[in-house]
Amino acid sequence: MTATNRRRVLLAKPRGYCAGVDRAVVTVEKALEQYGAPIYVRKQIVHNTHVVSTLERRGAIFVEETDQVPEGAIVVFSAHGVSPMVHEEAHRRHLKTIDATCPLVTKVHKEAKRFAAEDRDIILIGHTGHEEVEGTSGEAPDHIQIVDGPDEVDKVRVRNPDNVSWLSQTTLSVDETNATVDALRERFPNLLDPPSDDICYATSNRQDAVKAMAPECELVIVVGSDNSSNSVRLVEVALEAGADAAYLIDNASLMRTEWLDGVTTVGVTSGASVPDILVQDLLGRLAEHGFDTVDGVETAQESLTFSLPKELRKDLRATSA
Repeated sequence: MTATNRRRVLLAKPRGYCAGVDRAVVTVEKALEQYGAPIYVRKQIVHNTHVVSTLERRGAIFVEETDQVPEGAIVVFSAHGVSPMVHEEAHRRHLKTIDATCPLVTKVHKEAKRFAAEDRDIILIGHTGHEEVEGTSGEAPDHIQIVDGPDEVDKVRVRNPDNVSWLSQTTLSVDETNATVDALRERFPNLLDPPSDDICYATSNRQDAVKAMAPECELVIVVGSDNSSNSVRLVEVALEAGADAAYLIDNASLMRTEWLDGVTTVGVTSGASVPDILVQDLLGRLAEHGFDTVDGVETAQESLTFSLPKELRKDLRATSA
């Protein structure tokens, strides 16, 4: 095989776990160590089937709502956040709660409360039904309306066009969110921005890495679960940035060998809730098909970390004292 047609992999960096996901997963692991099984978790702690099944084997029980948790038991709230109504219900049922909401999502919740206190109409850009959107909109349900992309902007109805603000789900496509904001600003020239970008650093960084490598790739494979918003966005970004084809797979076993026909360069990345062992498994499978040269494509370095939820830290300190 000549140098011009050698098979290679471009491996995106950063990829995989972000600080909020790492914090949430470690929260459940530490809770199991501290309190013993079972530990209940409302919704999936993060949107990844491998992570959820691994924690289930260790004694975590995932439920859809807090009314499925035995009264007085321990429940962890997922990284995506919950509405005040969920907190109130947990309190009524005497549940011990550990809030693993990503701090960047908590920031959006605080922005929603502040805008509502100013009696603004709030446009929340995001996917209807996503846990994060439900949690944020629950902070100010009388003020928030959800817009899922620029095509829905015409449907927005507000009380005062000069008193409108916007927020966004943290895991969206940066480019599509900007397009939605531009469309909103055309309708509402005095639209108020959030004090800082709502799309999280990890989402932006992973999309930037894909944009950098996609033009060189006939194929991009994104490791992630199909209910992971940020993983789905990476597939879209890869196609928009020039990849001939892009697919989302939960694990290496789901890669189809026919995808590799005629391909010399495969781009590989993973969503922010994906442990890197799943990426390594995929690299091993690609190597079996001749893609044994791996070149990194690094567009940013990440060093952010978050401390564990305060409820858990307190008990861990008491045990170690």
